[in-house]
Amino acid sequence: MKLSSEQQQLLIEAAIAVRHWAYVPYSHYAVGAAVLTSSGKVYDGVNVESAAYPTTMCAERVAIFKAISEGERSFDAIAVVTENAGSPCGSCRQIMAEFGPDAIVLIADVHGVIKKETTVAELLPQAFTLKDLPQH
Repeated sequence: MKLSSEQQQLLIEAAIAVRHWAYVPYSHYAVGAAVLTSSGKVYDGVNVESAAYPTTMCAERVAIFKAISEGERSFDAIAVVTENAGSPCGSCRQIMAEFGPDAIVLIADVHGVIKKETTVAELLPQAFTLKDLPQH
């Protein structure tokens, strides 16, 4: 899938708009994400930290889980916005591979400048997916 410049801008703006809701009292590294589902809907998310660090949840997974909880099962693109255009972590890449292995990933800074455009497959080559599990 190829995103139009309007679709790219919509996703980046959605991720920027929610980023201020991030709960980041420990890292102070706010992340906003917006996922475009295959049905055409956009779901957003922010990172939520916890004093029990392992329970922290990333913005990308929050956005995808919101979409999943509304019945969506695949997505075409995701925008991730941070101060310095940081890349999604390994856990987020794994979830992205589960629901959008060929999806476009836009990584942008807080000014909306896309620093990298890639795909989930490029971010996580040879991802472990359902096809790797034995069939019962």
